[in-house]
Amino acid sequence: MALPPPDPQFVLRGTSAAVHTLHFSCGGPEPDIPLLFSGSENGFIHVWNLKTHRVDTALDGHGRKSICHVETMGGKDRLLSQGRDQRICLWDLAEGRTSVTDSVFTEHVGFCRCSLLKVAQGRWLMAVAARSLEEVQILELPSKTSVCTLKPEVGAKLGMPMCLKLWQLSCGSQPVLLAGYEDGSVVLWNVSMGKVLSRLTCHQEPVMSLDFDSEKAKGISGSSEKVLSIWSLNEQQNLQVYKTHELVNAGISDITIRPDKKIVATAGWDHRIRIFGWKKLKPLAVLDYHTATVHCVSFSDHSNPRDRLLAAGSKDQRISVWSIYAQT
Repeated sequence: MALPPPDPQFVLRGTSAAVHTLHFSCGGPEPDIPLLFSGSENGFIHVWNLKTHRVDTALDGHGRKSICHVETMGGKDRLLSQGRDQRICLWDLAEGRTSVTDSVFTEHVGFCRCSLLKVAQGRWLMAVAARSLEEVQILELPSKTSVCTLKPEVGAKLGMPMCLKLWQLSCGSQPVLLAGYEDGSVVLWNVSMGKVLSRLTCHQEPVMSLDFDSEKAKGISGSSEKVLSIWSLNEQQNLQVYKTHELVNAGISDITIRPDKKIVATAGWDHRIRIFGWKKLKPLAVLDYHTATVHCVSFSDHSNPRDRLLAAGSKDQRISVWSIYAQT
């Protein structure tokens, strides 16, 4: 008999707006306090103390425009945030500071979250949807130097980029970008050459979210349809559909593979979080707590597996936090 799904371990309230993005920073040694960053529709970034379950700091740097992405850059004192004000901000949070130290104007009006890749100590690549609707720009941080602009071939009709994932096989190897587009295709780009390596049409609707496991060379994407698409990358760098999984209800806002590559979580328009085994996409649990669309899911980076958590942010202004290690 299947175990009944668990209740949230705790719920964070107080954003007073829909929650669109989440990011954990829990990897530090004691007495480092584990943190969860959340970005809301009202333009605030909340820094949650996971010991007290309260907000330590509220950051306001995007002119009250919705936050679509937050991510730390090598430790919890450096934060990157992206808002619908067409700006990406870099924050210095050391010693209680709450200041924006730099920003990048993206000129992009869509919902596409940027993607970061650490390429060396203190150096990152950032992929971001560009001003021209179909283009993706690659910048180097902190210098903000433009590395290249990825433009689809004339007549490709991919539409807008909807989701991005920068990765590399190993440190020092060529950076690669996976991009999900409005026409339902996933495209693999060689960043240094600025050219398409492979393109796969895996959805009939815009790709809302994707994640990729570079160890197994396998990825997963979701759209507004009832289908999850699992695809793989062969030795010739060609994307191919590996399998599809039919969902009960349509609409996936976010997908994330747990860092240990054992399970996958999806955020659903049907208010539910779904947990699958990553190896065969076996359904493991349906977490039913929220009363509105779940916008984002994120796994924590605690060094001890027993401490690790899953957080989900919803349009209902709540963040549910789950311990699902015992159950899987």
